[in-house]
Amino acid sequence: MTELEQPVEAAPENQTLYPLKRDWTWWYLNDERSKSWEERLKKVYTFKSVPEFWALYDSIRPPSGLNPQCDYNVFRDGIQPMWEVPENSNGGRWLIVIDRTKPDIVDAIWLEILMAMVGEQFGKDMESICGLVCNVRAKGSKISVWTKDCADDDTNMRIGVVIKEKLMAASKDLPKPLFDVIRYEDHDSCQKKTSSVVKAKLSLHSAEPLEKTSS
Repeated sequence: MTELEQPVEAAPENQTLYPLKRDWTWWYLNDERSKSWEERLKKVYTFKSVPEFWALYDSIRPPSGLNPQCDYNVFRDGIQPMWEVPENSNGGRWLIVIDRTKPDIVDAIWLEILMAMVGEQFGKDMESICGLVCNVRAKGSKISVWTKDCADDDTNMRIGVVIKEKLMAASKDLPKPLFDVIRYEDHDSCQKKTSSVVKAKLSLHSAEPLEKTSS
């Protein structure tokens, strides 16, 4: 049993302070490829407050500390991190691909978007967000924000703009840009893909001014 599959200690006593607007569940997919995907997926903890979130975050490894083929998933409580469940079946994802030569920025991107999601920084469009995924791979990791309706281009574009804004405004100590392009793909196309590339429904480039992408 890995450290992520052992019980997580309770958060500090002040966990009832600073409650989050909604509960979130952290999932971990281990790298035991001999087992089924469902057997590899483990529920780590459901956090309901800011202190609980940070207690959990500080007690486990960052994405850069995971073995290849492991995933982190943080989803709204009650939504499983699977394409097939009703909340995700008609959805899609904003995808950021991190080059394997830049593993140091995986943790930064993950935390920036995770804080934005848990902190409700997507405004009214939070209702369309299902969760956040980090796929750790030897050839390059992926971080994606899952939304529930791939056909809602307006909402999905607003969500994408917020993601871009957060990454463009990240710590000055980080190498810039943190990404070249973020792409929105629908889950159905991802499941049916015959190559490593899926045609993007929407995209945002780091080189484009924020004013342009926000219009």
